[in-house]
Amino acid sequence: MGRACVMVSALGRLLGDGQPLHPQALLERARLPGRSAGALARTLEDFFVHHDLAFGLDQDARLAAGRRHRRVEGAPEPLRPAVALFCEHLVRSRERARRAGTHARADSTVEGTLGHVRDLARFLVIERGKADWATAQVADVEAFVNAQPGNRRRRLSAARQFFGWARRTKLVLVDPTSRITLAPRPGFTGATLTITEQRQLFRRWSSGRAAVHPHEALVGLLAMLHALSCAELRGLRVEAIDRSARTLRVAGRRLPVPLDPTSMAAVEACLAQRDALGTRNPHLIVTKVTKPRMTPASAAYLTHVLDPAGVRGKTLRSTRLVDLLISLDPKLVAEAVGMNAGGLLAYVADGVDADRLTDDGRRAQHPQR
Repeated sequence: MGRACVMVSALGRLLGDGQPLHPQALLERARLPGRSAGALARTLEDFFVHHDLAFGLDQDARLAAGRRHRRVEGAPEPLRPAVALFCEHLVRSRERARRAGTHARADSTVEGTLGHVRDLARFLVIERGKADWATAQVADVEAFVNAQPGNRRRRLSAARQFFGWARRTKLVLVDPTSRITLAPRPGFTGATLTITEQRQLFRRWSSGRAAVHPHEALVGLLAMLHALSCAELRGLRVEAIDRSARTLRVAGRRLPVPLDPTSMAAVEACLAQRDALGTRNPHLIVTKVTKPRMTPASAAYLTHVLDPAGVRGKTLRSTRLVDLLISLDPKLVAEAVGMNAGGLLAYVADGVDADRLTDDGRRAQHPQR
């Protein structure tokens, strides 16, 4: 109640300061400088956007632009102008992809690429003493890529993107990355759970114990049984739940996800917890922070909601994908989970469990000497 009074008083000052009273103008004046727009600006944005009175603050885009600017400014001054032009090229390419309806790069992808190009510029100036992109050679790029063996593939990909653009724009005459090759991408090497560990987690989330939060059970079961990612879980809305058909519509998946009784019980528990909060937030997972807003729960919340169970959502999802790809065709799995069949091939195991083979298969795998 006290916070509501503070926001009403602040809004009253904005309405009486003699400035334009259009909703969009109010939003811009209510915004606080810095990373956070402030509670008043966020509340006004939810109300005005919900009632089609304003376009919103687009705070995420502003923050992303600031992160890109910091990465460009982090490059050494002699090489910085080219990095700035490359940044503009990445943003324009993303906008063209959005207009064409193709897959557009996310902010994190653009920022990661710029970060590697910034590091390459620092390496050339500090380690190699070169202040011109045109003087970069194959040995320079190889030394930069090999400086972090665990990050070689990402660094080389960013360098290839930059020098490919630089050659098309006549910034350089020769692409030094064209003759650099890497070993084929290895198969899936992430962590997975054994059958015993999966059973223990399933009992924890299906027993209805009061110590288990409804969000933990929902996230754990949907990730372990239906391979939902953190982004898909954050975007779940109440309107996507069909109680009569026991299905769930997930953004990016063409077909509704059928829910087993245990998963449906976890969804019902989250709906009851959401009703107890008395919120108008349309998302299924609502926290105390997002209760007065219309935004989804943060990615950090989804990451740590499984901490009491001692497991990560990524591990649960990977376990389910590996199990599906062992049993089914990758194209069928890709259609079910909304992924690219080529990307799923990394999860295919190199071998086959002995208990899945017939007698002829066992003899073929272990021939008699």
